[in-house]
Amino acid sequence: MTTTADQSLWLSALGTPRPPLTGRHTFDVAVVGGGITGLTTALLLKRRGLSVVVLEADRVASGVSGNNTAKVTALQSTVYSTIRRSHGLAAATDYATASVSAVAQVADLVELEGISCDLRRAPAVTYAYTESEVQAVDHELITARQVGLPVRAGVDVDLPFEVHAAVRLDDQLTLHPVKYLLGLAAAIDGDGSLVCEHSRVLDVSGTRVSTADGQVDASQIVIATHYPTLDRGLFFARMELTRAYCIAARVSDVPSSLAISTGSPSWSIAAHDDKLILAGQSHPTGQPVVEPFRRLEDFARKHWQVSEITHRWSAQDPTSYDHLPMIGSYTPGSSTLFTATGYMKWGLTSGTFAGSLLADLITGKPNELADRFSPHRISLKSLPELVKKNAEVAVQLVGDRVLPADATSSEHLPPDQAHVIRDGLSKTGVYRDPEGTLHAVSMRCTHLGCLVRFNAAERSWDCPCHGSRFDVDGEVLEGPATKPLPKREAR
Repeated sequence: MTTTADQSLWLSALGTPRPPLTGRHTFDVAVVGGGITGLTTALLLKRRGLSVVVLEADRVASGVSGNNTAKVTALQSTVYSTIRRSHGLAAATDYATASVSAVAQVADLVELEGISCDLRRAPAVTYAYTESEVQAVDHELITARQVGLPVRAGVDVDLPFEVHAAVRLDDQLTLHPVKYLLGLAAAIDGDGSLVCEHSRVLDVSGTRVSTADGQVDASQIVIATHYPTLDRGLFFARMELTRAYCIAARVSDVPSSLAISTGSPSWSIAAHDDKLILAGQSHPTGQPVVEPFRRLEDFARKHWQVSEITHRWSAQDPTSYDHLPMIGSYTPGSSTLFTATGYMKWGLTSGTFAGSLLADLITGKPNELADRFSPHRISLKSLPELVKKNAEVAVQLVGDRVLPADATSSEHLPPDQAHVIRDGLSKTGVYRDPEGTLHAVSMRCTHLGCLVRFNAAERSWDCPCHGSRFDVDGEVLEGPATKPLPKREAR
């Protein structure tokens, strides 16, 4: 378990599983991944007359799309000033255009498909929790106005603490993300299209997709797995993965705003029914984290009357080296394989406009944003950052190997703790569960060989190089790795 028994606030709505793919099938398009990007793409393609199959390894909406703060907004912390620094004002304007259209599209799909998902209009707010954050808020206000967003300044935010500055964008959305995605899936299924769960894709060869029990031939394939899983395109070398943590707390006075602070740590605030949703404590995957859930709970109790912490969960998000999503062909020149990734923690919005752009690319409809978000763009201003990130990976790849092990045996390892023991020339990670059973795995990530590190907050082994995650028995939780860590004999 990496979360509470109920997992995120949203996942209890999953309902009855859909059957897996079996047998051989032919569709116009195969979409791999049943999250916001995959389902939006599939529905828009079906509306254009194509037959589509969605293949989800687990349950629809069970990944990052069901583990978030449920914000659908065009105002996203300090995204616009960040993009402007890397790409200029035209790029920030394009991102704003795409985000505004995504908010409208979500509202339209809810209405057109009759999806009951607790949709609510709310203001989005970027705020300064401390005086040191005021300048970042001011810069975002200026840039947001320049890209055409009808934002306004002010500190009239319904938060129970002093706000030193704020920029506000009204008429944004919050919803129940799992209910929304289940509504999209229901609209896709039928009339020649199909949504399959528990259908992990094991191979993509040409235009053929294979699972354990089925096979699909398709004219086009979309890899909508949040992080591209196929070992091609070198996406892993151009992205950084971070983890963030969430709690839901029952409080007497929930805020209406979709708010996020600009500092570090950042405090992201939303609400659903009588529950406050608080997110933050972000860190690069594989880096140490100290009691993130406790820190979130302490912040909540400091500012609200909390009667109960009801849920704890987390999510992992990729950010491209140049701070723009990557949406388009998987490899340069491909007309059959597509992907989308790099949403910078704003996946409900970016995944929606990614679905729209992918649908245009697949059906040959011109889209003026295609070049802007192409995975194959060259961002010269951001190349030093790319070099730096990959240099850090090289240091981690070598450095962890020369560090000493924690112990020579696991005899005295306490319950719910992990440590590292030397196993000849390699290292073994050992975890003792609360019942006393030892779980031992090779620490060599099956992606490119970095040594994984234990994440005590989620009882997982995480790779600091490219973000792969594994459970205590070595099974893959998140890519780019696709193979489990080999098990070792505990000693």
